Amino acid sequence: MARQAERSETTRAAIIEAATQLFGERGFDETTVDHIAAGANVAKGAVYHHFASKDAIFELVFEAVSEAVARDVATAGRRAADAIDGIAEGTRAYFRLCSKGPTRRIILIDGPVVLGWQRWREIDSRHFGAMLPAALQVAVSRGLVADQPVEPIARMLLGAVTEAAMVCASSPSPSQTMRQYGNAFERLLSGLRQPG
Repeated sequence: MARQAERSETTRAAIIEAATQLFGERGFDETTVDHIAAGANVAKGAVYHHFASKDAIFELVFEAVSEAVARDVATAGRRAADAIDGIAEGTRAYFRLCSKGPTRRIILIDGPVVLGWQRWREIDSRHFGAMLPAALQVAVSRGLVADQPVEPIARMLLGAVTEAAMVCASSPSPSQTMRQYGNAFERLLSGLRQPG
């Protein structure tokens, strides 16, 4: 029984890996369950044995990519001098990660369309979206930002970051656009910083 469970998990992982690559390269609409099965080297029936639909596969892929982005953003933020600089560095990392290749397509192009805006936000709020309120709370607790409710500021900043990430992802020159938006976001954050 343990071997069967292990084989099942291996098959499921292969399906997710193949789907991640295909969704990232081709996009959701251009990827079929047949493509995913071929990429995972399994029968189409095996895909449907593990997943009810292509949409269900995409949601798991989106969740995994979101988690990976959040880890990389957290790493970038930890290198900063303080919580506010950490937010700025983490946001620059988010722009960088979401402006290229498969991550761009999965997170910003297909994610909101396939999942719908509400579900997209729910998943994001467990990953990248959870980081900004937490970092702001740290900034408040350390006196870097005036003592105030964090939620409204965090939501406003997240809205700005999301919009900027969409612009960066669709820009013909993502590197230049990321720099411009990263600098603008830093100026926004500097307005929150307590003097001294």
